[in-house]
This record gives sequence, C-alpha cells and structure tokens, in this order.
Amino acid sequence: MADKKLKFGVIGCGKIGTFHARTLAKMPQVELVGVCDILPMRAQMLAWRHNCVAYKRYTDLLPQLDAVIVGVPTELHGEVGLAAIERGVHSFVEKPIAATMDEAKQLTEAAGRKKVVLQVGHLERFNPAVTETFKHVKNPRYITIQRLGPFDPARHDSIGVVVDLMIHDIDLLLTMVDEPVVSFEAVGVSLVSGYEDLANVRLRFKNGCIADVTASRISFEKARNMRIYQDSSYISVDFMNPQIKIYRKKQPSVRSLSDVEVAYPKLERQLPMTLELEHFIDCIHNNCSPWPSGEKGSYALNLALRITEEMKKYDLSRADNPQPPGPIQMVSDFGKATQVILDQTLQNIGIDKQ
Repeated sequence: MADKKLKFGVIGCGKIGTFHARTLAKMPQVELVGVCDILPMRAQMLAWRHNCVAYKRYTDLLPQLDAVIVGVPTELHGEVGLAAIERGVHSFVEKPIAATMDEAKQLTEAAGRKKVVLQVGHLERFNPAVTETFKHVKNPRYITIQRLGPFDPARHDSIGVVVDLMIHDIDLLLTMVDEPVVSFEAVGVSLVSGYEDLANVRLRFKNGCIADVTASRISFEKARNMRIYQDSSYISVDFMNPQIKIYRKKQPSVRSLSDVEVAYPKLERQLPMTLELEHFIDCIHNNCSPWPSGEKGSYALNLALRITEEMKKYDLSRADNPQPPGPIQMVSDFGKATQVILDQTLQNIGIDKQ
C-alpha cells in the first residue's frame, strides 16, 4: 500500500484548510482529489490553485477519498468527522477534536470500530523546537507558557481562547508531564467577543509539578514561548522563531554565571504541517496509532472544557455593557482585566503585592 498514492480531500477552505491543501498538493505520495466548502467560490478558488475539484457538499467528496482533512469550524467536527469515519475514510481532524466530550467519544469509538486512523491536529507537537525539547525534559517542577496573538475576527465566532489557542499548550503539558492534573485555578476575560479572549491558568499535577499558562488573542504582538524548570536544567523555548536554550550547572554549587553552561541544540528547519501530515500518512500505511490519537486529543479537550467552566466564576465580560466596547473603553477594560488576572495569580502563589 505504501507505493499507492493516497487520495486526499480537504473539507473546510478557510485559513487552516488552505494551508493543508497547499501542503498536500506538494507531497508526491498523495493525490489531492478535491476541496469542499459551503462557500462555493472559496472552494473553487482553492481548487483552481491546486488543480483539483471543488465541492459544496462534503457527502459528495467523501466517496472519492482514502483520507480527509477536517478543517471546518469546531462545532462541525463531530458531524463531518463521524461521516468520514463511517465511510472508512482515514480522518485528520483539526484541534480541538470536537466541541463536546460526547462527540469526541463518538469519533474515537467509531474510528476503533471502522479501523481507520484518527489523528488530531495539534500542530505544535511537530514544531522542531518542541520535538527537540521533549528529548531534554526530565521530571519538570515548574513550567510557564505564553501564547499571545492579535485579534482575528475569523477565529472568534464560536469558541473561546482556551479551546482556540491554549489547548495547544494543554496538550504539550499533558505530554511532557504525563501525570494526572489534580487541581487548577483559572480566570478569563471576554473583551471583544462573546467568549473569553484572555485567560490565565495554574495547573497542579499529581507529581507536584506546577504549570502557569497564559493565552490571549487580543495582544498587539505575537509571542509563543515556554520555560521549563527542573532539577538538572532550565530550558527556554521560542516556538515562533524555533530556538532552544538549555542552562545547566557545571557543578553542584553555583557562585557565578561562569558556573552555568548554555547549550543551543541544533534544530532541523522543517515545516511543522509537513511533518504532521507525513506522520498521518505513515500511520495510514503502517496501520499504527497516530501522535496524538483521538484518545489523547480527547484528554486535552476535556481539560480545556473544565478550565472554561472554572473561568465563569471570574467572568469580567460585558455584563453591564452589552454593546461592543469602543477603542477607548476596550483599553480601559483590558487594564482592569489584566490587573484582576495578576492579582489572582499572585494570590494563588502566595505573594503579597504590597
């Protein structure tokens, strides 16, 4: 089967679907058969660009395929993914795996019953900086992650920032620590949408590791970084401009910076999406479980949904101001929200800001 070109399709021709179609079109081991979108012209433009057929109904595309990329809005993942799996089509479902745990369970159970590969699109796992970092993580004690990005109206119509962005970091934490989460505190703020746009979470794992995670989709600049503190080293990771710095003690007692060595592991300059799809294809050819599987994707979704529920206790959204804020008001609200998040975080870690 490895010599046979897999017939692929892409359902959902938005931003992420466009990236998938472009990547698949360049891969010699697959044939991009068609793309599908409820907006016919959007699908047609993408089909012309990559010499394939445009479809309006995914039910017309699925019978032509061996494998499919499901890049539709989150609330449709369950419907479209299940339809593909029931037809025996290997399915790559963008994160999160589904909108609810019930839908996630239906997808994973159907994939097992139909014996098809179900991979969840947690792209950050395939970032060269992340894959290299995994090699150096040994019993982390404290982890901080920041994922900040500017406002994008196309991404804010159906889910909050935890399920939209922070779920990447939740997935990474669950992979690195590999221990149950025993407790967490979370606070979120809705400023420009009907969902939380800024969130801060502190997670406590069974082995004692603590992780502080911040996600924002209303920042003026992009930032994606992680810091890992462990007995043997301190690791600083830049996701955006893939780079890792590893600080290690040269001797048990550190008296000056000269007693600390800094290593810069060499990273392979490869596109994460290409690596991710190559992994999916390899799992199809070799009938093996993907990384992450539907079950692992469900773990991340479950924790993300629990965090979202917890944040409702600290909802600072526009309850007293149902109209969308203007620029001046939005800056004022952002300042208040940031202060509340800071106060909560300091309280959680036992620091008196006075």
